[in-house]
Amino acid sequence: MVASRIIILGVAVAAAGGAGYIAKNMTAAPPPQVAVDTAPREPAVPLAEVLVLAKDLPMGAAIEDELTWQAWPAAATNENFILRSQEPDALEKMKGSVARLAMYSGEPLRKSKLIGAGQSFMSSILPSGMRAIATQIAADTAAGGFILPNDYVDVIMTRRAEGAAAGGGGFSTETILKNIRVLAIDQAIQEDEEGRKVKVGETATLELTPQQAEIITVAQQMADRLTLALRSVADAQEAPGPQADYLVSGDGRRGTVRLIKQGEVSEVGARK
Repeated sequence: MVASRIIILGVAVAAAGGAGYIAKNMTAAPPPQVAVDTAPREPAVPLAEVLVLAKDLPMGAAIEDELTWQAWPAAATNENFILRSQEPDALEKMKGSVARLAMYSGEPLRKSKLIGAGQSFMSSILPSGMRAIATQIAADTAAGGFILPNDYVDVIMTRRAEGAAAGGGGFSTETILKNIRVLAIDQAIQEDEEGRKVKVGETATLELTPQQAEIITVAQQMADRLTLALRSVADAQEAPGPQADYLVSGDGRRGTVRLIKQGEVSEVGARK
């Protein structure tokens, strides 16, 4: 009987101690709150808003909605970038400008790569001192149509030899210009956006010096055919080499020029 009372008393004491511990924790003060600063902070790196392209822009395309402002490290900008702090209305001002070169998404816009509205595109991409001359081509005179803008070609003149009968043999060929850059095929100044590698056109526009422009103009009149021979890209940096200057300057060799006067066709030798 005494043992049972001792056990009951022990259980009661333990229950009372547990209840007291729980009550003490429930009435304890809440832990202190950590203050959080919600005020906006300046970035660790100073930034500037720069006008960039939101999508790719091919050469010759007009700017419409391809531009956006983007945060850019201020220390990485230069005088060629368009900054919102300096030109806040640049988004509207640049619309209608034409890309002088291909540009790509995320690239900062540079005015040096643009042609202002109303300016001629072809005259803007011509290097100083050069001329653009168009010549007729076909698949069989332009490497089967595999010549594309920015390729380099040789110009070969084929004409009937003196004294050869009409419709007969007796042709001569000569490379009159070497390592000439193709500016455009018809009115395309780059590969199409679908990536096709063949462009069969009717005219090729070539980048020439004034002397070369005169040479090909004379050759177009006296040749039975002008052919463009495609050069390897590995040879594009080679010096142009000899050309048919005698066609326009006269150096002891003689060419012939076809004259059309009052419906009559005649050929005369080039002056020495």
